[in-house]
Amino acid sequence: MKLSRIAAFSSSLLLGAVLALTGAGQAQAAQSAAGDYVALGDSYSSGLGAGAYLSDSGDCKRTNRAYPALWAAANAPSSFAFTACSGAVTTDVTASQLGPVTSATDLVSITIGGNDAGFADVMTTCVLQSESTCISRVNQAKQYVDSTLPGRLDAVYSAIRSKAPAAHVVVIGYPRFYKLNGNCVTGLTENERAAINGGADHLNAAIAKRAADHGYTFADVVPAFTGHEICSGAAWLHSVNWLNISESYHPTQSGQSGGYLPTFNGAV
Repeated sequence: MKLSRIAAFSSSLLLGAVLALTGAGQAQAAQSAAGDYVALGDSYSSGLGAGAYLSDSGDCKRTNRAYPALWAAANAPSSFAFTACSGAVTTDVTASQLGPVTSATDLVSITIGGNDAGFADVMTTCVLQSESTCISRVNQAKQYVDSTLPGRLDAVYSAIRSKAPAAHVVVIGYPRFYKLNGNCVTGLTENERAAINGGADHLNAAIAKRAADHGYTFADVVPAFTGHEICSGAAWLHSVNWLNISESYHPTQSGQSGGYLPTFNGAV
């Protein structure tokens, strides 16, 4: 026997109240709000350093241990496209990662800019050469961040907005690498570590400014990684890994799940 309209309406109100009391209503709303999600960017989004790389991702080194896949597994978006790739620069995003981004896309995440600024070369220089050469190379990278990177970021952010005008875009930064005056007894000098941290801050500030100017949300991972830098004794970042050099100075599995994931959660 069919319920009358009044009875059906009353039943729906009761069900809504029960779901609200149990929290199930909130979970259902969160799940439906996730919509279509696309994860773009470089190795900090692909998950290099976290291991268990997906065989079909090749040199892009994507892994289900990376924050985009972890977030998708927890929130069940309507669709999830994971095109972030290790080694990517800004032009790689516009050339080969934006295919899944459409007018239906609801959420986009991205880390980009570190490779444009010469992240790998800075660290190679600092590990292998003198303190003065290291600091000079960091300053050179900072000059690039000031002069050239903003235009490259603008091109990426504009391309995303053009393809997904209604999407919520979360731009995530990079951690500081070192705990100063920490427990490292060998390796770089404190001056070098401080210069590298300063370079990360400089890069984050530039990325945050460009993101804000495009109406995007900037998510700062530095607070989450504080106390988990290299030399902290509980590092969420690889130091130099001579057995797998590409993983050096990238987040570990714990860095993705304990650093990047909650930072992204807070911005979504």
